[in-house]
This record gives sequence, structure tokens and C-alpha cells, in this order.
Amino acid sequence: MEVPSFLRQLVKETEKLVTFFFKGGRREPGADDEYFENEEDMGRPYLERPILEKDTAEGGSKWGINYGMASMQGWRAQMEDSHTCMPEMADGLPDWSYFAVYDGHAGRMVAHYCSRHLLDFILDTGCVTVDEDVDQVKDGIRDGFLNIDRHMHTLARNESWDHSGSTAAAVMISPRNIYFINCGDSRTFLCRDGQVVFYTEDHKPVNPREKERIQNAGGSVTLQRINGSLAVSRALGDFNFKEVEWRTQTEQLVSPEPEVYELERSPEDEFLVVACDGVWDAIGNEELCGFVRNRLQVCDDLREICTQVIDLCLYKGSLDNISITIICFDGAPKVTPEALQQEAELERVIEQKVAEIINVIRSKDEEPDLLYVMKFLASENIPGLPPNGGISCKKDCIIGAYQKYAAAVRSHEPIVCMHAYMLKPYYINSSTVHLIFNTISRCL
Repeated sequence: MEVPSFLRQLVKETEKLVTFFFKGGRREPGADDEYFENEEDMGRPYLERPILEKDTAEGGSKWGINYGMASMQGWRAQMEDSHTCMPEMADGLPDWSYFAVYDGHAGRMVAHYCSRHLLDFILDTGCVTVDEDVDQVKDGIRDGFLNIDRHMHTLARNESWDHSGSTAAAVMISPRNIYFINCGDSRTFLCRDGQVVFYTEDHKPVNPREKERIQNAGGSVTLQRINGSLAVSRALGDFNFKEVEWRTQTEQLVSPEPEVYELERSPEDEFLVVACDGVWDAIGNEELCGFVRNRLQVCDDLREICTQVIDLCLYKGSLDNISITIICFDGAPKVTPEALQQEAELERVIEQKVAEIINVIRSKDEEPDLLYVMKFLASENIPGLPPNGGISCKKDCIIGAYQKYAAAVRSHEPIVCMHAYMLKPYYINSSTVHLIFNTISRCL
């Protein structure tokens, strides 16, 4: 079967579109350089094209806590993030919950090990009990971090471990309190009554307290990195930075000690976000809070909202692995008929604009160009778009409208996409329209 000329143009332009959108409309230095997908090639940390498939999960507890999680490899040469989602934490603590994101670097082993075992090390301290002594719980969390780091250090010496490290951001939720846990530059925040009322601080080498510890251990901060190398000042693993014999475990170049804060729960609590720096490199706390609140009013699938956040971060230029967990309380915004009506009206306006753009292109006897349509809409001031999200959040609507109106003038030609290796046609309909946008890099 001969591929129609309009389809070849569509594929060519949409491939440009993916790069334009997922690099935030910016051309990165060295954009034409070749990237190796070999995971062992640490000198080439980025791929030529992002891996867009997402892992998702959802769940809840009978105590009114629901969560959604999504993660994606993105532009990175390997996926180094891991996560833990336990809406019911342990047999003896069924009304407690624990959620964590681990952002690995220089490998995945430490992040993966922590996702499976860190909570066990915390609980093994015996400090987390039904009676809930707050100071005791915080001590148990801290000791659990130090104990697992010490244990992994021994494993790394005796077994074939990589040289990786991992940040950790987590929340532990009891019936009375929320414990915010952070070690590194992943982050978590709480939205209460529509506002971010608490968020964890990133541990960066340039922070005065962190810099002082690094220098006291014989290191330096160069280019905002420890010894010009590592961009975080606290992490689990990274044992090459923990070999100063005359310093204690928490006084090394890189410290495994978390900061732990507690906040009493309130009926006005709406949701928590726990995410790696692949999110925070692209969007701030208040911006993400507003976006999530808006999406909760039109979508009750937390996995879908997490997926939209990931797509938004890609659009804004994030080149890292991206992982996010959203944990909702009873006070979270709910889907409303009014919000759904506004969303439907927004999509009607977008579809109308797509039709107008295609008609203008047709009047010039030119082929409809998806890249042009997307760029034009991105420059338009369209009211009602998700706050801090922009037109990228409506890509499925745009592509669906484009397919509808572009195909209308070529009704005699089926819209197909030929796989580069299988040469198998995929007929595009409403259920598979995302293939053009999210998997075009695998097509001709």
C-alpha cells in the first residue's frame, strides 16, 4: 500500500511537533547531536526521543484516602525513579498510610531497594505505634533512614551494587497527623482549603547549612554541586561521598538524614502531592496546586490527572524522569456539573478554532499542517484553559479536531500510520488518536 502524501507530511511535521512541545517550544543546545540509548553510556544521559509510556496505579483505604500515581522515563537514558504507595500501611496500623517517591541518580539500585524496604526499616525501630508519640515517630523515621543507609553501605561493599544514590520524599499519614519526610530535592506539599500550607525544602549544596557540612567534611561546592559533581546534598546511597572516616554518618559530604515535620490534620485538607524533581524543575508549588485543583473538578481519575501533570511538565521542558503521586482526602474538590459544562465549552471553542485554521490553510490550496495548527493555538489567548496548564493540556482535543476536519476533505483517503518496521497500518479513530502525538516517533 502506498502511503498518501498528506500522511507522510503529517508524520514529518508531527515528529517536529513532539520535539517542539516536549522541549517547551525551545531548541536545546546540541539538539542535532546523536544520543545513545545504551544505559551503560553515562556520558550520554539523554535519548534522541523521549519514552512516553507511563506506569500508573491507583487505590484507596476505607478511611477515606485515595491516591493516583504515574511515572514516565521521558528523555532520560534509563528509568531511575521508584515509588511506594501504601494506603493501609501495616497490619498493626491499618488506619495509617505511607507514600513515597525515590529519585535515583547514577543508577537505579538504591532507589529500587528503598522503595521495597525503607518503610520496613522505619517500622522496625518500634517507634511508630498506635499510641502515636509524635517525637517518637519522627525519631523512628530518622533512624529508619540511617539504618537502611548503613545496611545498603554494607551490601554495596560486599555485593555487585552500582554507585547510585537516591533522594526520598514521603508522607506518613496517621489519624491525627501528616508527617512530611524529605531527603534530597524531591518534594511534597499539602493543599488545604485551596492553598499550599506546607511544603518540604530541597536539599541543595548551595544552601548555607548544607554547604557548611560539606566544607567541614573536606569537600567544596563548585557549580552548585558537591565537588563539582553531585547536585543534591542529602541522599540515600552515594557511598563514594560517605567515606570520610573522621565524620559521623550525618556529617558526611552527602547526608542520609531526612528532615521530618508533622502537621495536624484538618477537615479542610484537600490533597497531598509527592513528586520527584522532574516535576519541580518545570512547575512551582502554587502553580501545580492550582492545576490539580482545577482538574479534580472535571476528572475523578487520579491516574489521569497525574498523567496530565507529567505531560504538562514535558511541555514545559522537563528532561528528567518524572514521577508523581496525588493523595486525596475527603475535602478534595469534586467533579461538578458546572465545571464539566465549562470544560465542554472550552473543547467546543478549541474545535471551532481548529476548523477555522484548517479552512484558512485550505483557502491557500495547501495541505492542513498539524504543527502549524498547534503553534497557532499556542499563541492564542483562549479563556478557560486549565490554570498554569495552557493549550498543551488539550492536545487530545486538538488532535481529534484536526483529524476530523483534515480527514473531511480527504474522505477518499484513509488516515493510516505505517509502522517503520512492521509496515502495519493503524487506522486512527477516537480511541487511538493519541498515537499520533505520543508515539509518532515510532512511525515512518
